Amino acid sequence: MDTPLSTIAVVGLGTMGAGIADVLARAGREVIGIDISEAAARQAATALEASTARAVSRERITEEERQDVLARFRTFTDLQAAADADLVIEVVPESYEAKQEVFRALDAIIRPDAIIATGTNALSVTRLAADSAHPERVLGLHFFTPVQAMKLVEVVSSVLTAPQAVEAVTSLALDLGKEPVAVGDRPGFVADGLLFGYLNQAAAMYEAKYASREDIDAAMRLGCGLPMGPLALLDLIGVDTARTVLEAMYSESQDRLHAPAPILKQLSEAGLTGRKSGRGFYTYEAPGSAAVVRDALTPLEAAAADGGREVRSVGVAGSGTMASGIAEVFAKAGYDVVLAARSDEKAQTAKARIAKSLGRSVDKGRMTPEARDETLARITPAGSLDAFADVDLAVEAVAEDLAVKQQLFGTLDKICKPGAVLATTTSSLPVVACARATSRPQDVIGMHFFNPAPAMKLVEIVRTVLTADDVHATVREVTAKIKKHPVDCGDRAGFIVNALLFPYLNNAIKMVEQHYATLDDIDAAMKLGGGYPMGPFELLDVVGLDVSLAIEQVLHREFRDPGLAPAPLLEHLVAAGCLGRKTGRGFREYARR
Repeated sequence: MDTPLSTIAVVGLGTMGAGIADVLARAGREVIGIDISEAAARQAATALEASTARAVSRERITEEERQDVLARFRTFTDLQAAADADLVIEVVPESYEAKQEVFRALDAIIRPDAIIATGTNALSVTRLAADSAHPERVLGLHFFTPVQAMKLVEVVSSVLTAPQAVEAVTSLALDLGKEPVAVGDRPGFVADGLLFGYLNQAAAMYEAKYASREDIDAAMRLGCGLPMGPLALLDLIGVDTARTVLEAMYSESQDRLHAPAPILKQLSEAGLTGRKSGRGFYTYEAPGSAAVVRDALTPLEAAAADGGREVRSVGVAGSGTMASGIAEVFAKAGYDVVLAARSDEKAQTAKARIAKSLGRSVDKGRMTPEARDETLARITPAGSLDAFADVDLAVEAVAEDLAVKQQLFGTLDKICKPGAVLATTTSSLPVVACARATSRPQDVIGMHFFNPAPAMKLVEIVRTVLTADDVHATVREVTAKIKKHPVDCGDRAGFIVNALLFPYLNNAIKMVEQHYATLDDIDAAMKLGGGYPMGPFELLDVVGLDVSLAIEQVLHREFRDPGLAPAPLLEHLVAAGCLGRKTGRGFREYARR
């Protein structure tokens, strides 16, 4: 195993195998591509020709370099071609039988010092190694698709793997320009272990008809900054593949969050496996196409809300960052805004915060000084809710405390004129509990903005069983006018975003508790392997561990699923006063400002 990994065989030339071969050949390795299908082998060679031609046209490589790359890639249909390989990377379908057949054949073909890497993302590397004549040379090498673009490679060791094999493969990953993360052998490893639980919950949310597929996907893209929504991602990965991974995860964890949502089985068995079949959660132009086409579930583009109430003036209750951000958004959209706080001084401070924010927009050339002045002139600060007597829409953005909000809604009920819409920005409390504090629950709705409100495009519109149709229509109209993207959801804990986001964050904490991976490796895995803008521990420290714990507790109480119970480590950190960036210490330590 001290031999440099210069000749590498890739067994299985599907999308993943062809991508791995491409990256290896470009990095100067001799690549032996093997697939029982001559068509797959030809397609892999054609794909490499096309990708290198694009690289030449973009002046990333010369034509001479391209010919060198093509010459280093040879394809075969017989495993015997791997006889001289220093490393064999197996990327055949996710089945123990298929992989074990390859492993047994390789034992009789390759050198004793050659390394065998399985590309599995769901099966046990240890079980595969145990069936090999040389288990010490077997490990996992989990690339992410598209291989050429994705930086993460999970290097998976079993208890039988020799350290030299791990070192050699880790060095190779670095030579390929990848970022290797060392992980132990359990289904899903780090990235998929966290990702697939989240995808499964999204599928279950859709299956329960809680929200439309478009709204679920838009909510996670716009609310969390993810490159794709979960249902679109399931279609890309393959619904059948996702089901296989989840089955493997559930067999080990027995966690209900990993039990595949029934809809995954229904779609898989119907052959609706996603993009590759042309239909999954969405319908595509053709098998293999990324272009989504209209089907029976596609919402009408012209279905703009109508029949709503007229809104000319808006009251925003609160003086914190969220209240001032929401007031800024409404004022920029041309609404007259009353910004009410507990005192004139707090209200003036909130307006000053808005002036500072608008000033930054002017400095960056996003707004003219005249527009800034006009926007500020529309905002009237007030030291009492009495100023809401004539507003058409009242939005509360006070502390996330049900008793505080209920008291405020009782006051709004007395002050606001008949027909005014009353909205709460709660992220986790029951909207109907606020509605019941009034004599007009039909006028109450949730408008969950995301922080920072001026920048974040998403608004979750939360309708209770008592909300009137014209109130819902009004809020959808207003949301469009303030240039935000509305998604509809029902009045249950977490709505869409937090109900999907926080169990994922909680599961990341459990990984650290179990000493499976480090904070840094988990954060790196999710940023590099999942395209997340922040790793889970970076995000937890930004959100605040106390806020995160409160949301986890609400989710656990609502759904009563043991898998949603807050991780003990999160509870301990909060009890110790380590709340994240705001206290200088959370999962990591921060310099005090």
